[in-house]
Amino acid sequence: MPDLANLSLFLTAAFILSITPGPGILYTLARSFNGGRSEGIASALGLFVGGLIHVVAAAVGISSLLMTSATAFTIIKYVGAAYLIYLGLRTLLSQDTLSIDTNAVAQPQRSGSAFYQGVITEVLNPKTALFFLAFIPQFINVANGNVLTQFLFLGLITDLLNLFVDVVVATFAGPIGQKLRTSYKFRQGQRITSGCTMIGLGAYVAVAEQR
Repeated sequence: MPDLANLSLFLTAAFILSITPGPGILYTLARSFNGGRSEGIASALGLFVGGLIHVVAAAVGISSLLMTSATAFTIIKYVGAAYLIYLGLRTLLSQDTLSIDTNAVAQPQRSGSAFYQGVITEVLNPKTALFFLAFIPQFINVANGNVLTQFLFLGLITDLLNLFVDVVVATFAGPIGQKLRTSYKFRQGQRITSGCTMIGLGAYVAVAEQR
């Protein structure tokens, strides 16, 4: 398992990123607005399962890569750190826009349909796979072994945090949606916090590897 310092940093970063409005939160909001709380929660559960599929696929790939070459794993960590810095800079420099596409899911669906659509939506999102590949390896302690177990453990925590936030969004969709739409300071604070977190993570990994 990761050491306590790495785990604490991971939990802090994962929580901050999970509460930052992104595609998952906006998708859950849209489903909740049109189909109510039950459809929003079903969609959140679907996104969670889709995220787990990405976690397992990434974990198997990373573990296999490490068994082949420790150098390749180090390269993956550096590339992931660079990707996180890029995401952070793009987040900080992005314009203040909010898009909740309620027309895309205008007709209310049964909870079962919403669940499966959530799974498919997340599985077919390549950015989710890229994020897991960039984010989780930064906190894996190769010296402790069991890379596959560590990746699955950290990935599950990340996905559970995302699920928790999405369920809260589905439960209180109206007030949260209004807050996102009307409060510029709230959106700006979320964007700055998320951007700085990702840049800080990338920089931390780069410096730590040189010690």
